[in-house]
Amino acid sequence: MSSDIEKEPLSRQQKKSKETKARIFHAAKTILQKQGYDQLSIKNICDEAGVSNGSFYHHFKTKDDLLSYYIEEQPSINPDLLDTPEDADEAKIGIIHVYLNYAQYCRELGVEFMSNYYTPRNQALNPTILTVENYLRKAIDAGIIAPKISLDEICTDIRMLVIGNVFEWCLHNGETDFEGNIRRSIGHYLDGIF
Repeated sequence: MSSDIEKEPLSRQQKKSKETKARIFHAAKTILQKQGYDQLSIKNICDEAGVSNGSFYHHFKTKDDLLSYYIEEQPSINPDLLDTPEDADEAKIGIIHVYLNYAQYCRELGVEFMSNYYTPRNQALNPTILTVENYLRKAIDAGIIAPKISLDEICTDIRMLVIGNVFEWCLHNGETDFEGNIRRSIGHYLDGIF
C-alpha cells in the first residue's frame, strides 16, 4: 500500500541534533505528564533536559513548536506516500489506516500529553497536520472516487472527527475504544460522501 524511500545514514552531527531534540521532547513530555501545560515553560524544559536555552532555540522556535514537531514528525504512515487506491473501498481503508496509526502514536505519547497538546493555548496547532488531502486528490484525479463535497471540506471534516476522537479518548483518560471509534466515525463519514 505504501512506497518505500531509502534514507541515507545520519552524520554524527545529525545524530547529536536528533538526540538533543529527543531529550528536549522527553523533558517536555515529562513536565506535561507530571505538572500540566501551565508548567511547560522553556526554562523548565531546559532544566529538565539539561540543555541551554540556546540549544532549545537552535532546534525549536517556541514550546508549542516543539510539541507540534513531534506530532508532525510522527513515525507512522505518510499519507502522501500511499499508492493510488484501486477503488473507493481501498481509498476508505487507506484513510482509516492513516488515522489508526495516528491513534497508536497518541497512545505512545499518552493521554496527558495529548490533552495538553490539543488546547486553544497551543499557538502552534497546525490544521494541515496529518491530512490525507494529496491521497484523496490522487484518487479523485484518477476517477476512483467522486466525493459529494469539496476536498477542503472533506479534510476539515476528517480533522474535526479525529480531534473529537482524541478529545473523547482524553476525556475518558484513555479508557475508550479509541481505534474502534476512529474506524467507525471516519468509516461512516466516508460512506456518506463517496
